[in-house]
Formats: sequence, structure tokens, C-alpha cells
Amino acid sequence: AISRVNTRGNPLVATDCTVLMEKVLHGLGGVIAERQATVTVDPLPEVLGDESQLFQLFQNLISNAVKFCGDQPPQVHISAGKKKKMWVFQFRDNGIGIEPQFFERIFVIFQRLHERELYPGTGIGLAIAKKIVERHGGKIWVDSKPGEGTTFSFTLQSI
Repeated sequence: AISRVNTRGNPLVATDCTVLMEKVLHGLGGVIAERQATVTVDPLPEVLGDESQLFQLFQNLISNAVKFCGDQPPQVHISAGKKKKMWVFQFRDNGIGIEPQFFERIFVIFQRLHERELYPGTGIGLAIAKKIVERHGGKIWVDSKPGEGTTFSFTLQSI
């Protein structure tokens, strides 16, 4: 899956992220309801992108925010702001947070911070997210404090 990001990607075209986000949220409706999560989304821009890969990127980030939620019902807020020729997207949650020494490690394939029994998964979601963002000419980073939630930010090209 991670190797196909560069080899099997579609051309980058004008992509309406608001419409795309609606599709992602519809697809995740079951897990969002099960976890009693609240997902709020500001108006999102059109970007130059591969819709199927951006779908996977958005889905991975929201899925993680809902999964790593701690005792409180998950709250996820998604926004975007323009900075020069790029859009900076932010996916902010109220989850368990991440220690700063792990900020780089979480983007490495198969690197997990938690036991599978506690938080199931393969450890490839954020590695794929990073590959997708980089294929789109952007960067991805994280800001977090344990117990205070996490914000994943990334840049995508404006049209």
C-alpha cells in the first residue's frame, strides 16, 4: 500500500476538500457513532490533489483521532488556512496525546507507540499519510502533549 502511493497515484487535479470530507465522514459514520465522537469541519478549500489518496489521508487522520481518545468521547476539529501558495490543514483532537520524543517515529512504517491489545492497528497509517502528503508536494507534522490531544498539520498545493 505504501509503495503504491507513488507508483499508482492518479494525476493531481482540482479537488474540492469539502465534498471529499463529506464522503470520508459518511464512510466513517459507523465508527464515529460507535465511539460517540463529534467531528466538526470548517469550510475546506479546493486543492491540487489525487482524490483517492486525499480520501485515504483524511480517513487515516480521523480514524486515529477517534481511536486514540482516552476516557472522553472523541472531539475532532478540521480546518484549513492559506499560507502563501499552500493550504495548511489541521486535524485537532482531544485524545491521549503523544510525547514529543515520538513525533518523528510515528511517521515511520510499522512503528507503534502502544500495544496492539490496547489500540489495534498495523502501524502503517501515518507512514502512508506522510507519503501521500509528500507526493502532493507538502509536509506533515504533529504537535501534541500527553493528555491534551494532538494536532496533525499538513500542507497541500492551492490551485
